[in-house]
Amino acid sequence: MSVRIAIADDEALVRGGFRAILDAEPGLQVVAEAADGRQALAAVERFAPDVVVMDIRMPELDGDLATRLLRDRHPDVRVLIVTTFDLDEYVYDALHAGAAGFLLKDARPTELIAAVHAVAAGDALIAPQVTRRLIEAFVAARPREPHGSDRLADLSEREREVLLLLAGGLSNREIAAEMSLSEATVKSHVAGVLGKLGVRDRVRAVIVAYETGLVVPAGPA
Repeated sequence: MSVRIAIADDEALVRGGFRAILDAEPGLQVVAEAADGRQALAAVERFAPDVVVMDIRMPELDGDLATRLLRDRHPDVRVLIVTTFDLDEYVYDALHAGAAGFLLKDARPTELIAAVHAVAAGDALIAPQVTRRLIEAFVAARPREPHGSDRLADLSEREREVLLLLAGGLSNREIAAEMSLSEATVKSHVAGVLGKLGVRDRVRAVIVAYETGLVVPAGPA
């Protein structure tokens, strides 16, 4: 069964390029395009996509608010934000709004395809560059939680190590190689981290790592 995709971007050439890339991949099908956030919401209502590939800055309704509204109205729809570095603050807001993934607009076509597959499968994805530049810059600028370490108290040492590697932007496969574990074991540890932190995906776990001070801009605490 194909993954159904809606593309929301105010640039027609970008939409056309994404459509060409995604429609050429077996198992992916673009079912709708939208030029702004309002059209994106309408497209989800009409075409019921599994994934929305969403730009941030759009007329009428931007990607941040559109993402928040989608999470409220259609929690099963996954949003993949595609951004550029000069829109960091908007991406950070979208992350809190519930986006499942972030990709840079200069990503390779294979990376876009992999990102759509990842978020459609229920995983979360952040480009490592976005992890470092975005989350460090904005979370580090916020006051740390006074009792942040309490949120980490239930994590085992192994789970803390996994969380640190997640915050570095590593995939399960890369974490497995780094820790000399199987991918299945890493997946189990990641699930344990998410459950103990009370978050729904890796993106939120990385935010917790920064907000609690486990990770700081200079490196792990």
